[in-house]
Amino acid sequence: MNSSDPQRFRPADIDPAEVKALIERVRGPVLTPEDEGYDTERAGYQLARQHRPDLVVGATGTADVRAAVEFARSHALPVAVQGTGHASAGVAGEGGVLINTTRMTGVRVNLEANTAWVAAGTRWDEVIHEAAPAGLAPLSGSYPGLAVVSYTLAGGLSLLSRRYGYAADHVRSIDVVTADGQLRHVTEESYPDLFWGLRGGRDNFGVVTGIEIDLVPITTLYGGSLQFPGELAAEVFDTYLRWTATVPDEMSSSIMQMSYPDIPAFPEALRGRQAVHVRIAYAADVLDAAENLVEPLRALGPMSDTLGELPYTEAGSIYADPPFPGFIEASTTLLGELDTAAVRAILDLAPPHASLPHIFELRHLGGRLALPPAVANAVGNRDARYLFNVVSRLERADITEIRPAHKRMLEALVPWSTGGRLLNFMNGEDAAKEVRSAYDPKDYQRLTEIKAVYDPDNTFRLNHNIPPANTGNPTSA
Repeated sequence: MNSSDPQRFRPADIDPAEVKALIERVRGPVLTPEDEGYDTERAGYQLARQHRPDLVVGATGTADVRAAVEFARSHALPVAVQGTGHASAGVAGEGGVLINTTRMTGVRVNLEANTAWVAAGTRWDEVIHEAAPAGLAPLSGSYPGLAVVSYTLAGGLSLLSRRYGYAADHVRSIDVVTADGQLRHVTEESYPDLFWGLRGGRDNFGVVTGIEIDLVPITTLYGGSLQFPGELAAEVFDTYLRWTATVPDEMSSSIMQMSYPDIPAFPEALRGRQAVHVRIAYAADVLDAAENLVEPLRALGPMSDTLGELPYTEAGSIYADPPFPGFIEASTTLLGELDTAAVRAILDLAPPHASLPHIFELRHLGGRLALPPAVANAVGNRDARYLFNVVSRLERADITEIRPAHKRMLEALVPWSTGGRLLNFMNGEDAAKEVRSAYDPKDYQRLTEIKAVYDPDNTFRLNHNIPPANTGNPTSA
């Protein structure tokens, strides 16, 4: 069944005249499933599962967002928000109103305060570009094509996070349209509870139209990757774990094993084989110590070595995440201290011993991530030592094989798991069921109470949903 088949949709009972009235209020496109351009407007980076709304609004600014929220509220329709659409595989919904913020772009750098105001649909590469001439950098992630707002409000694990903490820890103010259609300028002073909850609670409380974030005085990194043959996986993983216990907070890193398909798009030496990548981002005021710090990894004899100094404007080359959309299934968990037994638990269930998963990785946490921010927020699980992420592409395997393979790997890691997850990486089939695991229990309860104040009908529920507390409303279940 193709994407234009009307049987895929359950349109709400909306008077066409009311849709026409909304179109007249909104500068951007307002599209139904029958309209040309509907599929393009709702499409995002993640193709495995996408929102299928009754109505999609391509917002051009705050006025469009307010009109869309007021329309949805008046018709008792749920609202979803989408920037680049990386997370939709886990939380995409049927029906309702989808607000696409990609047209809402813009960056204003404040050189006196070392901050930037960023519009809702802006991507990190634009912020990086605008901040660099001032000798500043944002706490952007491994892929500069991500939307700033959704990444940041879900926590935001940056290449600089072991030194500076989560991106959400560095938000100064937030402009948000809440479920009543009102635009609120949210700060620690003006709306302390809402400011706390938005930073970690993502789009549960409204549609964010812009945020003010800190920039940090970083212009150059020591970074890149070391690539090893899959035959050395056990030795490289063991060495990596020992190494992470010794590095300073300025050193962020990850280790990944990837199974390459046997296709001409990849170098002949990698086709049909596994390779292990260690990615490095060392962000110190003086980079002289970098070569000595990475020597234990280099001593293992990488077959490829791209480590060196690079401007922060080229930081996206460290992970070299694919810029094109794909059909992806992913699972994740947070881990505590790891040992050789944990490495064996992972590798015994990975290629070449098994056909799946295609990619799995560990990201080193700790450092400033483990400490509370200067202004408290809802981001939880700060005691985790590593983030484990497992990814498979649906173009290469059937979902009925991928999901059990991912589950087996996560179950094998239970002895080392903290039981928590990081919202940025919760994109698998159970993402909507696992939202509680992203927060400390008392913080989750507080989030439900804030939700009851600003969105008692759970209008914003086509997401990693936090239902409102004690409303008695059936949509809050």
